[in-house]
Amino acid sequence: MNIKRRTFLQTGTLASASMMLPGFMKALERPNMVPPGNRVLVVIQFSGGNDGLNTVIPVRNDIYYKERPGLGIRREKALILSDEAGLNPSLPAFRDLYEDGSLGILNGVGYPNPDRSHFRSMDIWQSGSSSNEYVNTGWIGRYLDAQCNGCDRPTQALEIDDVLSLALKGEKNKGLALRDPRRLYNSSQENFFKDISGSHKAGGDEVDYLYKTMADTLNSADYIFRQSRFHPSGASYPATQTGRSLKTIASLIFSDVNTKVYYLSLGSFDTHINQQPRQQKLFEELNDAVKAFVKDMKDNNRFQDLCMFTFSEFGRRVSQNASGGTDHGTANAMFFIGGSLKQKGILNGMPNLNDLMEDDMKYSVDFKNVYATVLKNWLNADDREILGNSYHYLNFL
Repeated sequence: MNIKRRTFLQTGTLASASMMLPGFMKALERPNMVPPGNRVLVVIQFSGGNDGLNTVIPVRNDIYYKERPGLGIRREKALILSDEAGLNPSLPAFRDLYEDGSLGILNGVGYPNPDRSHFRSMDIWQSGSSSNEYVNTGWIGRYLDAQCNGCDRPTQALEIDDVLSLALKGEKNKGLALRDPRRLYNSSQENFFKDISGSHKAGGDEVDYLYKTMADTLNSADYIFRQSRFHPSGASYPATQTGRSLKTIASLIFSDVNTKVYYLSLGSFDTHINQQPRQQKLFEELNDAVKAFVKDMKDNNRFQDLCMFTFSEFGRRVSQNASGGTDHGTANAMFFIGGSLKQKGILNGMPNLNDLMEDDMKYSVDFKNVYATVLKNWLNADDREILGNSYHYLNFL
C-alpha cells in the first residue's frame, strides 16, 4: 500500500494518538513487571489561570478585602487552616488532607519576568524554561529522554486527554495521550489500521517511521487495555471528567503499568466574568474526584507511593474587575498531596499584598525549584540535565 504522510495523518484519532507514542511500549508486554512500592507522580493542570487568592485565602488581609469588595471570600465562609489562611469553601476534602498531614501549600509560585499570555506562560511552565527561552520539549518529556537511555524497559508518561501537551514531549521519547484504555483499544481494532499496518512495504524514512509508530500504537493499545483489567479500581468515583480520569489512573497504578507520571487538566479557570460560580463548579469537581482518588489510594495501600501536585499558568490580579471577575496576573499557589510528604501544611508565607509590581503579586518561589525537587527527590532523576540549570531544592519531599 502506498500511503502519503498527509493521508496517514488524516485517518483518525488513533493515527493522531500514534504520533504521541514513544517506541518503547512493545517492551512492556509483561504483566506485573513493576514491584509494589512503585512511586508515581500525578500532575493536575488548572488551565486558564486559576485565581490563587480565592483558592488559598488571606483571611486577615485588609488589602485583599478592600480590592475585592464583592469577590473576596469572607473569613466566616472560608475553611480555616490557620490564623492567616483559609481554603475556598468548595475544597473541604483539601482541608481534611491538611488536617491529616497529607497536604502542602506553596504560595507565590511563579517565575521572573512573567508573561500574561495563556499560551506563552503555559509553554514556559510546561517546558520548564525561563521566560526569555523558547523550548520545544517539555520537562516530563526530557525526563523520559534522560531516565533510561538505551534500556529495554524505559518509564512512560500518560496524559488523560485526547491531545498530548508540550510537557510530555521529549526529543526522543514522548508520552501517550488517551482518555481511557478501552477507547484506545477499541480504536486499534478497526480493520483500517490493521490493514495498513499489515500491508506496509518500505517507502522511505518518513513513511517507515509513521508505519513503525502505528505498529507500536497497536501493540501498546492492547497492552494497556489488558494490563488495566488486572486490578481495576472498584471504588466509586464522581461521574465527571476528572472523576473518570482519576479512576483510570488508579486502575493503572493498581495494575502496575510501568508508568511514573500521569497528567491531566481541569478548566477553564479564565474567570474574567462571574468568577465565583465558575471557580466553585470547577473546585467542586476537583474536590470530589480527589477525595475519591485519595481514599482509593489509601484503601489499596498506595497513598505513600503518590505525589500529586497542581499548577496553573498564572494567577489573577489582586483587584477584582468590573465584571465580577479577575484578569490575568502572575504568582499563584500550588497544592502538594501524598502520603510521603516531608513538609506539610502551609510551606511558606502568605502573599505580600503590600509589595506589588504593576498591581500584581511578586513571585517568591520559582516553579523550576519545584520541578527540580520532584525530579531529584521523587523520580530519582538528574534534574540539572533535564532542566539545564541548577535550582534550589525545597523541603516538601
